Amino acid sequence: MLYAVQIVARLGPGLEGLQQLLQEKGPDGFDFAFIDADKGGYQAYFDLCLQLVRPGGCIAVDNVLFYGRVVDPSRDDKATVAIRKFNEALAAEPRVEFSVVPIGDGVALCRKL
Repeated sequence: MLYAVQIVARLGPGLEGLQQLLQEKGPDGFDFAFIDADKGGYQAYFDLCLQLVRPGGCIAVDNVLFYGRVVDPSRDDKATVAIRKFNEALAAEPRVEFSVVPIGDGVALCRKL
């Protein structure tokens, strides 16, 4: 069976775009989401993507190792601290199974349960 593949570029603030998608398509309407944005917003983006992606779908999150900074206790800049907090929340998230792929500066692959 063939499925139509559709990619639509949306320009504008990420949270607004995700909220619009949720209003337009409803929950569980997507198979895949990719997050690579401002690090302080990762949790909010993830929460919306978790609503948008169907059970069994995947959310990929870029930069979760953040060039190794997340394990360097001397690094306390906003972005590094935000990624650390996001990673801790992701590790405790019961709605997904996830693994970190240590390529580049780390990609978390999350399968929605």
